[in-house]
Amino acid sequence: MSVLFITGTGTGIGKTVATAALAAAAGAAGLGVSVCKPVQTGVADGDDDLAEVTRLAGVRAVHPGFGYPLPLSPAAASAAAGRPMPTRAELRALIESADTGGLTLVEGAGGLLVELADDGATIAELAGDLGAPVLVVVAPGLGTLNHTALTLEALQRRGLACAGLIIGSWPARPGAAAESNRIELARLAPLRAVLPERAGALGRAEFTAQATAAVDADWLSALATPAR
Repeated sequence: MSVLFITGTGTGIGKTVATAALAAAAGAAGLGVSVCKPVQTGVADGDDDLAEVTRLAGVRAVHPGFGYPLPLSPAAASAAAGRPMPTRAELRALIESADTGGLTLVEGAGGLLVELADDGATIAELAGDLGAPVLVVVAPGLGTLNHTALTLEALQRRGLACAGLIIGSWPARPGAAAESNRIELARLAPLRAVLPERAGALGRAEFTAQATAAVDADWLSALATPAR
């Protein structure tokens, strides 16, 4: 299976919009694509990242995992709900079941080292289990270079491949810091897309057009083609 994990340098960084953009661009390129969200918190408040991906990108092959009511970290949300966290084996089986023969996008919760399983396994461990690359969604503003470098260092120390970066919310009027950071981020890792702020508020057709223009279709196609 061809799997791409999507994480971020923090929460609220634009992972879901970035996942939707990848899905929309993959679909426009004629690639089969499915999207998996292993753990979702905040479901009592209506948080549903897969529903948002479906709305924006039109992807129907979506695979929800384990949901918890409160908008907390998965460990805290599961404890508050009095329900166990999934096992690492259950999360791996969920991701493997999402394979449709094309590209499987797996959106994490929070950042790279947020615990998702009862044994403390994170997106990093799951990516290692499946031998899959990890794409990092980043912010454009002050502090992003340190946050991004720390995440990339964590990937490197674990022997995980970084698939590149996506800026999740590029301001309509970027200041000097954002413009400088965009250059520096591209030096840290390949910059796969820069998504405009409020892209998640667009309708499907306009969102897909923007995603197709922003994301490198050749790079996506290479991800979806198993190495020989």
